[in-house]
Amino acid sequence: MNQTATARIAELPCWNGDVKLDTLSGGMTNLNFKVTDGDDRYVVRLGEDDPIHLISRANEIASCQAAYEIGVSPELVYHEAGILVVRFVEGKVFDEADVRIDANLQRIVDLLQRFHRGIPARFKDVAVMFWVFQVLRHYQNLLLQGDSAHVALLPELARVAADLETAVGPVDIVFGHNDLLPANFIDDGDKIWLIDFDYAGFNSPLFDLSNLASNNELDAAQEHAMLQQYFGAAPEPSLLASYHAMKCASLLRETMWSMVSELYSRVDMDFADYTQKNLARFEAVYAEFKNDYP
Repeated sequence: MNQTATARIAELPCWNGDVKLDTLSGGMTNLNFKVTDGDDRYVVRLGEDDPIHLISRANEIASCQAAYEIGVSPELVYHEAGILVVRFVEGKVFDEADVRIDANLQRIVDLLQRFHRGIPARFKDVAVMFWVFQVLRHYQNLLLQGDSAHVALLPELARVAADLETAVGPVDIVFGHNDLLPANFIDDGDKIWLIDFDYAGFNSPLFDLSNLASNNELDAAQEHAMLQQYFGAAPEPSLLASYHAMKCASLLRETMWSMVSELYSRVDMDFADYTQKNLARFEAVYAEFKNDYP
């Protein structure tokens, strides 16, 4: 356990007495702890701004507070520079199989609708735009500057990204989560909670929907049902083309996120292997897209 971090957490002014700390797993850009303070339990996240991955902790805090106010995320009880404290939710942390259960997927889509449309009225900070294609341009520059092992791939990936941006076309704008890994959903038996807002910001709803699908390997029937539920009607061919282009972009972003992490991350993880797995997934989905939407 990080002694400096635990000492800092123990001294926070929000506690009622001595606290017990347990390290939580996960967290690529922060450290996470479960804190027991008498009968109350909390999650503490430690993390500074991360310009490599365009993460603003002020934006994370504002997103967390707004999400609590609309009832989709646990209460934010304290924050200061680099620290965020929320109430602990007892429940099932989802894995991919949980997300693929049809009843759960329907609940998640309903949750996303409320999150997308409800956050803007509650958000109280500088508006952040998460536009995946600009993120890809940012990552490309970092990879070139860092003399990445993947430099030879970058011109083709940049060309593909530009084609995908054109294929996505005009978009509606909502407030997106933009990192819908299964572990960011917790089911307490009554409702599903959404957590972790490192990448939250205004975006097309197609990014969250395609990101949800790709991160949890939804099948084609589930994707169609998800889109029909979200938009209230069977998706038109133009919407499907835009959605599948965004799905390719979501996978490309995960691939290039990993490429950048190979250079800069201090997390103990085999990012080279993760890059290759995501690159293969991206290439397969992109080939399907080019076949279906030449």
